[in-house]
Amino acid sequence: MKTIQWRKNKVRIIDQTKLPLKLAYLDLDNLKSMWWAIRKLKVRGAPAIGIAAGFGVVLGMRNSHAKTSLKFKQELKRVTNYLRKARPTAVNLFWALERMERQVFAHHHKSPSFLKELLLKEALKITQEDRDICRRMGRFGAGLVKKNDVILTHCNAGALATADYGTALGVIYEAKKQGKKLKVYADETRPVLQGARLTSWELMKNKIDVTLICDNMAAQLMKEGKIDKIFVGADRIAANGDAANKIGTYSLAVLADFHKIPFYVVAPVSTFDFCLKSGKDIPIEQRNPQEVREVFGKQVAPKNVKVYNPAFDVTPNSLISAIITERGILRKPYERSLRRLK
Repeated sequence: MKTIQWRKNKVRIIDQTKLPLKLAYLDLDNLKSMWWAIRKLKVRGAPAIGIAAGFGVVLGMRNSHAKTSLKFKQELKRVTNYLRKARPTAVNLFWALERMERQVFAHHHKSPSFLKELLLKEALKITQEDRDICRRMGRFGAGLVKKNDVILTHCNAGALATADYGTALGVIYEAKKQGKKLKVYADETRPVLQGARLTSWELMKNKIDVTLICDNMAAQLMKEGKIDKIFVGADRIAANGDAANKIGTYSLAVLADFHKIPFYVVAPVSTFDFCLKSGKDIPIEQRNPQEVREVFGKQVAPKNVKVYNPAFDVTPNSLISAIITERGILRKPYERSLRRLK
């Protein structure tokens, strides 16, 4: 499935808030609509957010009336600064915006019309690169999967989160392609239920044996010896290997460590933030309290109860068995193995 694509001068995305009840598409044709789609989780997943940011720049700049490259660059900064405020944790968003800026700054002597074409080419290039990256991560990760493995995953790190295979689910798809029979348990992922709504739907469409569980059932599965490996994605990884991912990931890592189960993070190099020494410096998005007070619009808690709703948590590097990237599998000590990515 194509989660995000450039189509007829618009950005077409799958509206992930409608899944699994309805497969609906949104055609975005302006900057504000892209900002809204990112903010409201219409498009989500770190790589997909990066792609969306690239196309957001295209939408924001294509109607520019700038007559000079200087004016064009000034407008570009306003557009990228606006998009940076959509979501704070997924570093791919910032990575993509900086990449778009670099293209314009490197060709500052060119005309605004040329720069507009250049921005579209770069956004399309980011999309194609992500497809290739997903396949490479899948091949590296599949080497860690044995026949008849039972895998646990959290949130959604599949095709819906990228331009192709996915990150963590890409490993599963590649393992299946290699003829390895396996079974997957998917956490529901409260409070927005990405595991229940998205991962279970996606795996079923791809004929993967998947069983949905509530988040608080994972420990019992591990205790019963029913989980062989855990694969998750990431939204930002610090220079020491600490990894931010959807809230609840840290809990799984602690449980995996206690039960001696390998815990793997799958993420492209663009998800690494080498400016941050550790996970303590990763900004964590705090989301709308109504996501917890309600389930699909139905009130399930007292109307005015106080809510703590961080979108992500950080798993320390000590709990991560390996990090799978498109450049290979990184192992401890991460401060050393990550250096080759810079």
